[in-house]
Amino acid sequence: MFEHLVIFKFNASITPEREQELLNKLLSFKGRIPGIVDMSAGINVTEETDNIHGYSLGLRVTFESQEALRAYGPHPLHQDFVGGLAGVLEGVVVVDYPVR
Repeated sequence: MFEHLVIFKFNASITPEREQELLNKLLSFKGRIPGIVDMSAGINVTEETDNIHGYSLGLRVTFESQEALRAYGPHPLHQDFVGGLAGVLEGVVVVDYPVR
């Protein structure tokens, strides 16, 4: 299995409604994109005072294999989500690793 972690930083133009729409779209992937074993996503509610980087939303997806992870990127549902980030995404961090 492989974990796929993504942390999104949205710019000041994003509305709470748009942020929730993006979150809902991410959560809809399970059962619709092959190879996803488990996933969670949520809007950052940290109370840590040193969260100076301002990352807004976190995503964790567990894939059954590295091949499933590779197939996820070009999948039409994922590409539709990525296209919806235009104009609101300021930064992103991605980490993929095998589950041991």
